[in-house]
Amino acid sequence: MEKRNLLIINPTGLHARPATQLVALSRKYQADITIECEGITVNPKNIFSVLKGKMKQGKTISIDADGTDSEEAVNAICSFIQALEE
Repeated sequence: MEKRNLLIINPTGLHARPATQLVALSRKYQADITIECEGITVNPKNIFSVLKGKMKQGKTISIDADGTDSEEAVNAICSFIQALEE
């Protein structure tokens, strides 16, 4: 099991386009992945779930993964979110 906390610094947060990219990235991994933001837990492999999370600039999220590729999944998701610039 892998877990990491991350502060969202992108001014527009995870709106529709980066949310779609996050879903595509997350689906590459077999691990069960969840992202929690202020008490809302979302499945990053489902676009509607991600949009429900309201992940905006200045919020801290917790990324959890469990499975054979969990460390790789968490690293990739963190890198993706940290690199967002829009």
